[in-house]
Amino acid sequence: LAANQPLAPFTWFRVGGPAQVLFSPADEADLAYFLKNLASEIPVTTIGLGSNLIVRDGGVLGVVIRLGGKAFGEITVEPGHRLRAGACAPDMRVARAAAEAGIDGLAFLRGIPGSIGGALRMNAGAHGGETRDVLISARGVDRAGQIRTFTVDELGMSYRHSEAPSGVIFTSALFQGRPGEPADILAEMDRITEAREKSQPIREKTGGSTFKNPPGEKAWQLVDRAGCRGLAVGDAQVSPMHCNFLINRGAATAADIENLGDEVRARVLAATGVELHWEIKRIGVKA
Repeated sequence: LAANQPLAPFTWFRVGGPAQVLFSPADEADLAYFLKNLASEIPVTTIGLGSNLIVRDGGVLGVVIRLGGKAFGEITVEPGHRLRAGACAPDMRVARAAAEAGIDGLAFLRGIPGSIGGALRMNAGAHGGETRDVLISARGVDRAGQIRTFTVDELGMSYRHSEAPSGVIFTSALFQGRPGEPADILAEMDRITEAREKSQPIREKTGGSTFKNPPGEKAWQLVDRAGCRGLAVGDAQVSPMHCNFLINRGAATAADIENLGDEVRARVLAATGVELHWEIKRIGVKA
């Protein structure tokens, strides 16, 4: 437990205020004990790798839980072309572990800049694949400190969404793949990596895809059509490379980034009549 801990270093945007209390559990039992004994009126927020996240400048009240370490990052191969991964295991590392074990079907995770916990919470997807396509079950701890297991059907996953109870903190997941040749799977992952590097500002301070694709539309095309490519607020900018990415050019605040996103949403609605919805999560108090 640590008081008033900066959260900006834990986010890809590198912005935002502190956590009132930051808790890094040692393992699942430690997490369950903590939640069971934490007063119910104290709010709890969970963060992962911080890729799909804006922490507002005023910080986050209550307890912020950040999973880390071997207990939550372990990846194990199981019989029947299955793979179990901890919630803080990076998606790209899970994809590589599957490939090296000859487990096909998880290569799409290479294109998602986050961790397994986030993938479960939002049914993350890329390059034609989604988390629900390969998920068998997920394990987590609820606000009362009870360890629970959910089948993929119980999670009710849809596009960038799951019906998982809001108080559950995922700790691991079990995935089902299919037989494949490691060399072929690694080649597919290389193709995904090359496509990302050519089309996305992955070397910038960014949060990944900013807006969900509306039905039948591409968010980046709508942003471009509204004339927002390169639009800036303070030191936050719509990426000239990919219009569905916002970037911190160096000195942006969380408010700059969020205000830019809202300005883009307003301009897209005015120009096209289509409402964009945030894919990036925004947490905390505005300064």
